[in-house]
Amino acid sequence: MAKAEQIVTAFRDVAATKNLSDEEMTDLVKEGILAGLGRIHGTTVQAEIAIDDMTGEFDIVVLRRVVAEVEDPASEILLEEARWDDETFEVGDVMEVPVDFRDFGRNAVMAVKQRIVQIVRDNERDRIRDEFSDEVTELLSGEVQQTERGKLVVMLNRSRDAEAIIPWKEQNPRERFRQGDPIRAVLKKVEETPKGPRLILSRADALFVAALFKLEVPEIFQGIVEIREISREVGGRTKIAVYSRDESIDPVGACVGLKGSRVQAVVSELGGERIDIVPWHPDTDVFARRALAPARVSKVISDTERQVITAIVDEDQLSLAIGRNGQNVRLASQLIGWQIDLYGSREWVEKGADVSVLSVSTEDQYETSDFPLSELDLQRSTLGALSAAGYETFLQIIDLERRDFLGIEGLGEQGTDRILELIEALTVVEGEAANGGKEGTQTEDSEEVQGNANAVLDEIGEQALGPEESDD
Repeated sequence: MAKAEQIVTAFRDVAATKNLSDEEMTDLVKEGILAGLGRIHGTTVQAEIAIDDMTGEFDIVVLRRVVAEVEDPASEILLEEARWDDETFEVGDVMEVPVDFRDFGRNAVMAVKQRIVQIVRDNERDRIRDEFSDEVTELLSGEVQQTERGKLVVMLNRSRDAEAIIPWKEQNPRERFRQGDPIRAVLKKVEETPKGPRLILSRADALFVAALFKLEVPEIFQGIVEIREISREVGGRTKIAVYSRDESIDPVGACVGLKGSRVQAVVSELGGERIDIVPWHPDTDVFARRALAPARVSKVISDTERQVITAIVDEDQLSLAIGRNGQNVRLASQLIGWQIDLYGSREWVEKGADVSVLSVSTEDQYETSDFPLSELDLQRSTLGALSAAGYETFLQIIDLERRDFLGIEGLGEQGTDRILELIEALTVVEGEAANGGKEGTQTEDSEEVQGNANAVLDEIGEQALGPEESDD
């Protein structure tokens, strides 16, 4: 029975690679032998099969019912034939016919193999289907196995037998992967095919960005911070609106991380794609202001019936609000789920609208997105001193006093004066008097400060949008 023992050993090796127990593998072998018997005697054959766990020997007995007239040769035997073996047989008795596995011909052995392979494959498909059906929107990692007509075939780390692909439309057109490259993507859906379940992955869907934040931000993974809304134009820009269930946790700060470490990890995975993180708000007017960040919005007017937001911004904020090819306002509209009609202050006034609506409240100013200090016109030594002290973004320094800056090693008075000048320029509200004058008037000094503010804001807008956007 060396042959049978070798077969069992081979099948057990298969079981080990497929994570099958000895009992499961034994059942598979029995199924296979039954299929081999079916090839010899017929598909309706009945048999008892036992396998010795120690020796690997098979004990195979074909069962045939004794009948007066045979209708199914695979499971019945004529009374006269049965009595050739034992004269005591009567109609209705069951005759046991021993079978030696060595008597199996080539076709029968192939039937055994094919049946076992088929069962293993079906079990594997069921396992993949059960394992990944509840994993949609989750992040998966693997290795690019090959590129095939534009799609990427991925071998997943957690299930190397699963068929996983990233179709061309689910890829970032700015990215290029080669065979053997590690890759991460979000599971978008489990697709049924004639060959079994196929996992459709995506790096272009907004779900991919959400999955990356879930990986990088523990508060999102724990459910304390939620991504309420997200809109994305792959390779260009993503806007996400976040909300915290815990009032003591700032949702935007949690996503940004210390010195921007968390959001930078996401940006790095996306190949430098820009991400705007804004706090979600149930009031559509407030939410629209935040969604249009980094532009400062002077006024919003909502039409609830039509679900249209009219947003008015200062002229120096208009290109920033629109974005390259309308990207910023388009993503903002997708984020809030309403149409946004955007107007510059000059166009709004020309339409005959009330000019008083253009005054920006103090609350509105704090809805502007933060930005890195590197976007300000500061010397490299000044930026280095601020970074060494733990200051990386504008909102981190906006409330510091002169004495606080002078206390930073390596900054000095000249650097302090330049920083305070920029802070003053960026926090002046248009329409306010710089020297405490009456509302709606400006002195020559205030006009100069406002001019400087507009110039700095324009510069920041151009840097934030990139060289192409600044020409919009």
